[in-house]
Amino acid sequence: MSEVINKTRAAGRAARVLAAASTDEKNRALESMAEALKAREESILAANSVDLKNFEDSPRFSPAFRDRLRLNGERIDAMAAGLRTLRDLPDPVGEFVAMRRLPNGMDVGQVRVPLGVIGMIYEARPNVTVDAAGLCLKAGSAVVLRGSSEAINSNLELASILGEASEEAGLPRGCVSLIEDTSRDAAIQLMRADRYVDVLIPRGGANLIATVVQNSSVPVIETGTGNCHTYVDSAADLEMAVRIAQNAKVDRPGVCNSMETLLVHRAVAKEFLPRIAEILERDGVELRGCPETRRILPGITLADESDWRTEYLDLILAVRVVADLTEALDHIDEYSTGHSEAIVTGDYARSRRFVDGVDAAAVYVNASTRFTDGHEFGLGAEIGISTQKLHARGPMGLRELTTTKYVIMGDGHTR
Repeated sequence: MSEVINKTRAAGRAARVLAAASTDEKNRALESMAEALKAREESILAANSVDLKNFEDSPRFSPAFRDRLRLNGERIDAMAAGLRTLRDLPDPVGEFVAMRRLPNGMDVGQVRVPLGVIGMIYEARPNVTVDAAGLCLKAGSAVVLRGSSEAINSNLELASILGEASEEAGLPRGCVSLIEDTSRDAAIQLMRADRYVDVLIPRGGANLIATVVQNSSVPVIETGTGNCHTYVDSAADLEMAVRIAQNAKVDRPGVCNSMETLLVHRAVAKEFLPRIAEILERDGVELRGCPETRRILPGITLADESDWRTEYLDLILAVRVVADLTEALDHIDEYSTGHSEAIVTGDYARSRRFVDGVDAAAVYVNASTRFTDGHEFGLGAEIGISTQKLHARGPMGLRELTTTKYVIMGDGHTR
């Protein structure tokens, strides 16, 4: 029997125990996990250093890729803190969403319950191993993790630590498991393990997500790519717009909530573009602009159609001058992946029109798209940011990792 089937079956057994676990039991396990991460920091960093060294000659090893893969003491502290934040959040399992009495006297209610077994397929982000384990455990579900080959040593060490810690706290070891086989065949097996896995969540680039959606017989929650836009309106405070655009592009360019396209109203383009270009170029950002942008910034590269559609995940930014808000909305409608979109404006009516007109999981007024994050939204952590509309949308925290069932209370009722 394959590793995938063995571990998904064990996860199913663990999920039944976990579904009945009390909030206190789950919180003790989360605290145990947090303590174990700190106690074994040295071994985690040693495993991570092997991953960093193994792939330093890879063509994928860009600064943004290295940033996603790299762990350090500060990031391990943040992972442990994230587990403790989850510990302190209300437990959604068992919460009654609604209750009503029917005319016949029966009480009909909906209660939150765990999803069961959650599969995760993700790329070179070791922090996802910890976030997913903690979130799924608190939400009462077992998780089967399948990371990428680039992070295999980091993930093995983290999953081992988390599994041992949950077991020491009295929960089954199968609550957290990692598929050690990083081959495509193992990934396909997990995608087709619908007998044992209740939902599959891919987290990574467009190719990974498309592969999972196309090949999976397990229901998939898409955590979509982030071709995110910031529109600087003619009524914008340009100092504010500079701060927002710089943060949205430069803070962490390799993540899905970073800005990939900057749209600028024609009325402020001649004043705004040289100011933001000077700052972004100083930060190492390559600008690619439309013909009108290049007339203002003649030294930049001419953007083509592919630039408007690209999630760069790098220090590259597409820039377009638009005639007005309508043209900005049309551009976003054509090229957005539905992740995060922002407007900078001092005009309330235009801000409302933008909010109402943009179809995305998160829509910002006068703020950076970098805030689309479970921790920033007060969710403790997230298992991903869903860009689809069914089941969950936006950062997926504890509540989004549950479903509901109807509970009906009668007194001898028959139909």
